Amino acid sequence: MKRVSLKDIAKMTGASPSTVSFVLNGKAREMRISDDLAKKIATIAKREGYHPNQVAVRLRTGKSQMLGLVVESISGNFFAALAKVIEEEAEQYGYKVVYCATENDGKKGQELIRMLSQQQVDGYIITPAIGMEQDVEELIEHKKPVVLLDSYFPEMDVPHVLVDNYGGVAKGMKHLISRGYKKIGFITVDLQLIQIKDRLQAYTDSLKAANIPANKKHVLSLGYKISRAEAIKQISAFIENNPNLDALFFATNYLGLLGIESLQKLGKTIPSDVAMMSFDDHDVFRLFPPGITIIEQPVEEIAKTAINLLMSQLGKNKPTRKNKVQLPAKLVVRGTT
Repeated sequence: MKRVSLKDIAKMTGASPSTVSFVLNGKAREMRISDDLAKKIATIAKREGYHPNQVAVRLRTGKSQMLGLVVESISGNFFAALAKVIEEEAEQYGYKVVYCATENDGKKGQELIRMLSQQQVDGYIITPAIGMEQDVEELIEHKKPVVLLDSYFPEMDVPHVLVDNYGGVAKGMKHLISRGYKKIGFITVDLQLIQIKDRLQAYTDSLKAANIPANKKHVLSLGYKISRAEAIKQISAFIENNPNLDALFFATNYLGLLGIESLQKLGKTIPSDVAMMSFDDHDVFRLFPPGITIIEQPVEEIAKTAINLLMSQLGKNKPTRKNKVQLPAKLVVRGTT
């Protein structure tokens, strides 16, 4: 069976080959091609089973029309939601997204960047892990479009977008303290990443601002790669060893989920025995009675900002004056506080 060519689609639609090419590469709006003609071309191309020869496209244009998205995890709600919006937004510009995860392993992150480079992706959106600094620097040195997502390297001049982690935790702490909670435990993860450091710093500074003595025993830092069973064991021991705590603030939503399980295991009731708050939302937090108070990240805005920053570097958007963006977090009060 003969492979359908771009010229074949042009003959069937009565459009020029260049017009067909623009439409099938997601540039209809950019080239001011009418919606009716664009729809006609797309419909016929789909009906005839037309697929562009990607190797030929790369050789001809030097572009792959692909973006590399490297995140921390492909299983968590936050990154899954980010990836969905990024994919949808990228498609509007005619790009496909290659999606992969580091699990906060710098070595794995290095390998993924090399793999994406071999795939000749046109740009990178990266949630960096410690150990990826040199690889990100090399991308910048080679003039590759890069945007860091959810974290960044403070010493490196690279466009980035993330939530205001410090401000988000500060909002949460102010809420807890205003409700009369004074003995607040903070459960975090042992990662030397800027966003995690900012959350812990905001917790400490908020206590100080309220003239509440900070107690190191009220902070639990869990290893990132410990098993679920071990994490629950450590959180349960932390709660038992600090019976005076009247509130718990979990620095990530997956820690918050482990916290719910730990509290149930101990026979504790939220909020009558202890109040609870988590950074970042989760379906369980909305459904768990009476609802977990959270610090909400603006996922859609983060994703769209990341794509806009990347498209500016790719020449698809006007250059942006501000390429290092922190977006405000929102306090969502539910029944646990």
